[in-house]
Amino acid sequence: MSWAHAFPTMLAAFLASLVEFVEALTVVLAVGVVRGWRPALIGTGLGLGLLTALVLTLGPALAAIPLGEIQLVVGTLLLLFGMRWLRKAILRAAGAIAHHDEAATFADESALLAAGRPLRDQGWDGVAIGAALKIVMLEGIEVVFIVIALGAGGGMLVPASLGAVMALAVVALLGVVVHRPLARVPENQLKFAVGVLLSAFGTFWVGEGMGVAWPGEDWSVVALIAAYLAVALVAVWLCRGRQSARAGE
Repeated sequence: MSWAHAFPTMLAAFLASLVEFVEALTVVLAVGVVRGWRPALIGTGLGLGLLTALVLTLGPALAAIPLGEIQLVVGTLLLLFGMRWLRKAILRAAGAIAHHDEAATFADESALLAAGRPLRDQGWDGVAIGAALKIVMLEGIEVVFIVIALGAGGGMLVPASLGAVMALAVVALLGVVVHRPLARVPENQLKFAVGVLLSAFGTFWVGEGMGVAWPGEDWSVVALIAAYLAVALVAVWLCRGRQSARAGE
């Protein structure tokens, strides 16, 4: 295992997972504040358990698939996934679409949950447990996909998994300490960086799956990251100029 390849993989998995876990934590906090921490923790625990079972099921199955096919398939999916994030991040950075607001999400979820809040002595709160379970599963499945896509194609499941676990630990610690939505976490900036990283890794693995001999081998990822970052920054500049021109009209 090359450190030059393992560290970027771990960093990409950490940043991508951090974004997803922040979104999940926002809703879990809303459930806990409005309807109680017991159902919020139960739903979160059930979601994490189901995700663990999913990982254990998919892991052995990946070993039976030829490496080239894995690289081509997951590289394509990763490239599409990263480009989707990067497109939205560019438009947000340029002011073309609104930034994602975790504080607003927290308030919306709190209002929805409060509308149907049951009495504390009515036993298990199915609505609260279901809300926490749903968000953990939805965001967690994306994390599982990111870890598999980043790790399976190049034999880097361990670094990718470690990056995701580190992100989970960081967000969980922040949730315990602050007990409020992580509005100060620069999620939109994270999505910009993650979009660049996932697009670069996706391009690299599509090339690997097609038999492309990358110059510098694993170090080509660094050049791809720099290239995508440069193109994205230029795109932000062009979009801002177009937005200014429209505003002037």
